[in-house]
Amino acid sequence: MELVLGIDTSNYTTSLCAVSWSDGRMVAEARKLLPVASGERGLRQSDALFFHVQQLPEVTSLLMRSISAKGVAWRGVGVSVRPRPLASSYMPVFLAGTRYAETFAGLCGIPLVRTSHQEGHLAAADYSLCANEDAPFLAIHLSGGTSDVLLARRTRFGYDIESLGSSSDLNAGQFVDRVGVALGLPFPSGAHLERLMSEAGAESEGDSGFRLSASVKGCDMSFSGPCSAALRAVGAGISAPIIARAVFSSIANSLVKAIRNAAMQRPQAATCILAGGVMANEWIRERVKKRLSIEVPHLRVLFAEPTFSSDNALGVASIARRYLCSHT
Repeated sequence: MELVLGIDTSNYTTSLCAVSWSDGRMVAEARKLLPVASGERGLRQSDALFFHVQQLPEVTSLLMRSISAKGVAWRGVGVSVRPRPLASSYMPVFLAGTRYAETFAGLCGIPLVRTSHQEGHLAAADYSLCANEDAPFLAIHLSGGTSDVLLARRTRFGYDIESLGSSSDLNAGQFVDRVGVALGLPFPSGAHLERLMSEAGAESEGDSGFRLSASVKGCDMSFSGPCSAALRAVGAGISAPIIARAVFSSIANSLVKAIRNAAMQRPQAATCILAGGVMANEWIRERVKKRLSIEVPHLRVLFAEPTFSSDNALGVASIARRYLCSHT
């Protein structure tokens, strides 16, 4: 069995994935969240790097339990070495995966392909959507570290990406986590905040009169104002489910405005693909899809499968295989 390994060490998760060399299908994957103390809103880069070094052997063992180690031939390894595909893009946390990948490639005598965390998210979305056309498309990468609106095109190296907009302050995932932690939820808080809203049922659906703004200029989004207003609401004792719904509404409405503006700027893009940890939220996905079907009816709106919206190494492995296959 010939495989390609993907490695991603992000701010949140230690991730490994193996894909088939012959057809690119995922054979096995393993990931583990980094530990965050109760009440904290994240990790310092030095602590995250340390935890990745600790967790990589364990995650490797989990991966190999799903693969029969006997008879495996590794054809290559891919790793995310930076957040975005820019020379200036850097975070120390990615050093853990980079050094691990370099060691693995050297021991096995196989080629190493370097890519970015952002491209890995897009490739994971492509995998779950079976998308492989060469036409340019709009791409949204929304997570704890990124709130990017992009024009992207697939290449044999990964993706050719043009930035159309980003966050001018807080990222969407930071917005969610800061409010979630203030409400006493674990970090990262996205799934917990979504569950809190869904458990409330009619209370969160009712007209409470509490709303959060959606601040967008062009394709740039701003979440610091809505976050401050949400934190004041927590202090004022407003119902947690109502606050949760307002947070998700603010993010969804911001996305709709930014995507609408991006579609006007780049009319050649007929498709918009949304990926990243925040886009695992089913409520946001449904609201964005419904609003865009009305406001930009010609745009095909696609979402990465929720399992591969959050941080993972599937896309990294897929990019490595695509590149190596193009050179054989």
